[in-house]
This record gives sequence, C-alpha cells and structure tokens, in this order.
Amino acid sequence: MKGVRIAGLEIEFEWRKGGASLVELFDRLNEKKLVIAIDEAQRLRGPFSEEVRSALAHAYDYDRDLSFILTGSEVGLLYDFLGIEDPNSPLYGRYLHEIRLERFDGQRSFEFLERGFEEAGVRVPRELLIQAVEELDGIPGWLTFFGNSYLAGREDLNSIKRMAVQLALNELRSLLSGRGPRFPLVLRAIAEGRGSWTEVKRYVEEREGRTVSNSVLQNVLETLEKMSLVKDYTFLDPIYKAASRFL
Repeated sequence: MKGVRIAGLEIEFEWRKGGASLVELFDRLNEKKLVIAIDEAQRLRGPFSEEVRSALAHAYDYDRDLSFILTGSEVGLLYDFLGIEDPNSPLYGRYLHEIRLERFDGQRSFEFLERGFEEAGVRVPRELLIQAVEELDGIPGWLTFFGNSYLAGREDLNSIKRMAVQLALNELRSLLSGRGPRFPLVLRAIAEGRGSWTEVKRYVEEREGRTVSNSVLQNVLETLEKMSLVKDYTFLDPIYKAASRFL
C-alpha cells in the first residue's frame, strides 16, 4: 500500500483482487483537470505492468482532462515498458511528446551552477565551479546534487562526490537486485578499463572460473545499455563508473 497526494487529496493504492482499478481511478480523477507525473516509470515493469499500460491507454482515449508525464533515467527500459512500437502493447501507436535532457557542455554547466547560486544568494569560488564542471561531466542531476549539497553546508567537492558515489552505488545495487552476479561483474570490468568484448568476457570468466556463452554476455550488455549505464564499453556517467568499482 502506498499513499500519494494528488490535488490536496491523499490516495492510497492497494493491489488486491476486487479492489478499485486504475481505470476507475483515472476516470474519477478526470473530473478535475490534472497532470499526473510518474517518476522512473520504467520501474513499473513487472506483474502489474499490463494493468498500468491498459489504464494509461484507456485514459489516453477517454480521460481528456488528464495529462501524464512519465520520467525515466533508463530510456531503453522505459520504452520497453511503454511498448509504443510493440503491436501487442495497449499503448502501441499512441502519440507521445519526448523531451530528452542531455548532458550539458562545459559552458552551460558553469552557467547552470552560477545562476543557481546567484538565485540562492550564495557566492561560490569560481575555481570550485570550474572543478565541479570538469568532474561531474555535465550531468544535470549531479550538478544539481552538488549545488544542493553546497547550499546545505558541504563545501568540499571531494566529500560531495563521495556522497554522490554512495548514492549511485545504492541505486545500482537496487537496480541490479535479482539479476544475478554477471551484471555487477560486467560493470566492474568496464569501470576498470576493459573496453572490448574480448576483455570483458575474459574478466567475467576469470572471476567465475568457467566459460560464459556469447549470448548470455550479449544479453547482459544490451540490458545495461537499455538501463542507460554504458554504451560501447564506456560509462555514460562518471559517478556511476566510480560506484561500479565497489559492486
């Protein structure tokens, strides 16, 4: 059971047979003009994913006063969940407007931090901003994390980075839970500089003490790419790269 607040009302969800369905909930909420945001929507994959997709498709067709915003940091898995291009998905062919928040370049990263601190009325040494820009590699989420941490009184960049790495490590452990030991092994291999199929395969086999089939390794790599963690044996996020060494 989980409680959420919508338009000043507390709503609790309980997944049980005979209870109110999401379709009924959306139909009732349609009586008000609402925007419903679902954060990290790809995590809805699982036993209830079909019900969620069907309810979203129903709302798309009939609940014209509802708008949905679905966010996700794992783009591939989010698309897999929605099934926009899957003829078997209730959401197949439905129109969506996509906004991708790409990493900032150096100048935009600096301006993002500078403007944020200006709005907060805090002066930050220019050298520290430059260092943060270089080490956080334009990832908007980590730039925001740095800014909020600094405003909370943590002014040492190395300390903030350690906190970020621990946060990323916890996230990775949760994300990979139940997927088996090869996923963290592959991430560690790439984090430690193995930059080819052969090197990653050798790394995993040496630590498992047995041969790993090509199809199994391919599945692991494709899933990690769908999670937006790696691409072409390179991490997309320096903090997650650092965290992967501790898996």
